[in-house]
Amino acid sequence: MKFAAFKLNASYNDILVGIVSDDEQSIQQLDFDAAAAAQGVAAVVLAQAKGQALPQAGKQHALSSIKLLAPIPRPARNVFCVGKNYFAHAKEFAQSGFDSSAKAGEDIPTDPIIFTKLPETVIATGDPILIPKGVSEAIDYEAELGVIIGKQGKGISEASAMDYVWGYTVINDVTARDWQNRHKQWFMGKSFDTFCPMGPWAVTKDACNGENTQVRCFVNGEQRQNASTTDLIFNIPKLIATLSAGITLYPGDIIATGTPVGVGIGFKPPKYLVAGDRVRVEIDGIGAIENPLI
Repeated sequence: MKFAAFKLNASYNDILVGIVSDDEQSIQQLDFDAAAAAQGVAAVVLAQAKGQALPQAGKQHALSSIKLLAPIPRPARNVFCVGKNYFAHAKEFAQSGFDSSAKAGEDIPTDPIIFTKLPETVIATGDPILIPKGVSEAIDYEAELGVIIGKQGKGISEASAMDYVWGYTVINDVTARDWQNRHKQWFMGKSFDTFCPMGPWAVTKDACNGENTQVRCFVNGEQRQNASTTDLIFNIPKLIATLSAGITLYPGDIIATGTPVGVGIGFKPPKYLVAGDRVRVEIDGIGAIENPLI
């Protein structure tokens, strides 16, 4: 099942939540109160975590008539992210000269590399990614599967980790490569405003096999990335077990699982994003997001 956060139009203030039709042509609004609906699809996740029935379905809206938002428009906490989590990309990044964590002979990490992105980075499909002119123009794309946590847990075992997954979404982990390199850590270069396009909606885990799905990225129609999540160095259960060993995970938390080979810095010279570019990220079983650069 697909759930979306939306507004009736771009100038409408209230956030609404609904169920996306199987043909992806309409959304049936769920009658959450305004405070709950402001959380987007997290309202659904939280209600289900508490064992509550979802509110009654109400009005139906044509998808073409509404403004989609990111499924969780402003996450309650930073988005958890994973660096160098596909084998080919780990080698690509280590050889790029931008990897401050790289050591000779250690291209493939032995444990997950975790960083976070601020909630304010999140934007919807169709929203512009802003190039921070005068700050950085070394802007790169990273297509990623986003995992949405469905219930609270700490010290979660790999064997039970998938029980804590509510579902999935599509993420573009946009990055300022010069900041990533200069500051010797990844938070700054990953957390500029608009640097986390997400959507177009969230799907429940029964609708998508996140452990075996295809992740693709296109820039101006040119395919740059295409890989299966079966190629992850650290799979979803390993990531959840690692994060939850010392950190309590909560319903609505989001984990971006890493990007495949084919990012802009992997080319010589690098293919950074420029104003006028359009980046499309698509994942089988979920959908696609597309964002312009301005």
